[in-house]
Amino acid sequence: MKELSALNVFFWKYRFRFFSGILLVIATNYLAVLAPQITGYVVSLVQAKLPGGKPVSEDQHDLIVSFISHLSTNNQFSFTALITFCSITILALAIIRSVFMFFMRQTIIVMSRHIEYDQKNQVYEHYQKLDTEFYKTHSTGDLMNRMSEDVSRVRMYTGPSLMYLINLISLIGFCLYNMFSKDVTLSLFVLAPLPILAVTIYIVNRIINRKSEEIQGQLSDLTTNAQESYSGIRVIKSFVQESAMLGFFKKNSELYRKNAVSLASVEAFYTPTMQLMIGLSTLLTIYLGGMQAYHDPSKVGTIIEFVIYINMLTFPVSAIGWTASMIQRAAASQKRLNEFLAINPTINDTNKVVLEHIKGDINFENVDFIYPHSGIKALSNFNLHIKAGQKVLILGKTGSGKSSIAQLITRMYDPNNGTVKLDGYNLKDISVQGLRKSIGYVQQDVFLFSDSVNNNIQFGIDALDKSDDMIEATQTANVFNEIQQLSNKFETLIGERGTTLSGGQKQRVAISRAIIKKPSVYVFDDCLSAVDAKTEQSILSNLSSYISDKTAIFITHRIFYSFHFDLIIYLEDGRIAEMGTHESLLAKNGLYAELYQIQQTHEEQ
Repeated sequence: MKELSALNVFFWKYRFRFFSGILLVIATNYLAVLAPQITGYVVSLVQAKLPGGKPVSEDQHDLIVSFISHLSTNNQFSFTALITFCSITILALAIIRSVFMFFMRQTIIVMSRHIEYDQKNQVYEHYQKLDTEFYKTHSTGDLMNRMSEDVSRVRMYTGPSLMYLINLISLIGFCLYNMFSKDVTLSLFVLAPLPILAVTIYIVNRIINRKSEEIQGQLSDLTTNAQESYSGIRVIKSFVQESAMLGFFKKNSELYRKNAVSLASVEAFYTPTMQLMIGLSTLLTIYLGGMQAYHDPSKVGTIIEFVIYINMLTFPVSAIGWTASMIQRAAASQKRLNEFLAINPTINDTNKVVLEHIKGDINFENVDFIYPHSGIKALSNFNLHIKAGQKVLILGKTGSGKSSIAQLITRMYDPNNGTVKLDGYNLKDISVQGLRKSIGYVQQDVFLFSDSVNNNIQFGIDALDKSDDMIEATQTANVFNEIQQLSNKFETLIGERGTTLSGGQKQRVAISRAIIKKPSVYVFDDCLSAVDAKTEQSILSNLSSYISDKTAIFITHRIFYSFHFDLIIYLEDGRIAEMGTHESLLAKNGLYAELYQIQQTHEEQ
């Protein structure tokens, strides 16, 4: 239960609604326990009018009944008028109680919706702070489940569960006070089954808590399975694996079903247990009260009052099981949220230098880099100086460390040893947001949002409309004419991950997105792999003039003939195997020259 203490900050934020709701719950239940007292008094009053009946004693009523009794004693009401007045009073109390109940729900339940809103924003905001390493080791389905299912279960605690908990505590408190003030012995016998109920709740709650944690974990796995199936549906269909994936999903779903049914079976134990205990209490009230009334008829009103109290306690006591179950589920979900929110990003953006004018001078000094999630060493004692304004081509085989350079420049990761500097500043000392705003990064795995072409291209800029820049960026990326042929041109929706566009079109839209930012540094990570040679030459020719005064790094596995590079680097096993200009590397007749020959031979064929 200590996990739920993390919600105290929200209760304090909405303290007016919270404490107002508590007062309304207490007021509602206070009015509720007045009706049995008036009913008991009326029964005693009627009994006193019967032959041989005794006058109503002063210790048989209190609170508002004292006022009614005072009216009767002073003969201000006839017997019939007094009964009518009592009936109207009970009706008025019910109406007022209904009004209080309405506002009770308007305070506590609405408060829970505000907390749910804040929690989802808190979780989403934390998602944005976490770095690439986190997303490499956590599944999308689990992350979505925490923000949806877990937060929803916590809301059941901050809203309905909390309201019913306060309700049953206050109602039971009022009922017990009135019962013990009337007859201690009878109260003890009537309430004897409740300790048994408390022990049952404690045992079953422990089982519910354990099963709830298991189920939430399985639900995350199920969500992940479904999400991956939806995202990879084309791969599934192309390999004719629909049946296999369905079988895998059914297996996970069946495991979730069995555990959910098991949990439901445990929860189902509550209701009959509650009803049994309440029924036993009612039976004891009627039996023992009947024995007392047989010897002292004046006790009839008290016995009826006790029966009403027991019936009033039926719902709150039976709700103990449901409330306890919801609280246990919320505790399990909040524990998952707390564990997630406790994860601190390895790359933070506090107290950092904000560079206003970035020249683009990049320097790697004795850099070692190992991917934390896999343990693969990508760069080893790596040294490289890229001067401001230089155009650099980085080549190498798969796994040589090319993309790792881009990851370090954009500070998706930090090196294990050594430093990466920009304009003489260690990247760790520069504002992450300021750094990334100054870099136009086109990743190897192009991602487009399920939105319009226009919004995808303008994703990295603050302005809502830059039509001239939009045209210039798309023309530079050689995709403008193709966008004009789309049904709604720039306003065409391109589907999830840009599914309606070809691979080459997606890459060029991503290039346009980087260009329109007008950054100081460009990093193109194998972003022309899906375009033909003619389109590639056109894009490179356009870029040559567009980024003439900017630092630009091209990472690829093949040589670009139509672009002049100030520096060409060939990587091998995380180290620089060769470095120089196109002419000097050909003269060395090494790895670069070998790649050049292979590529030339392939193109001639």
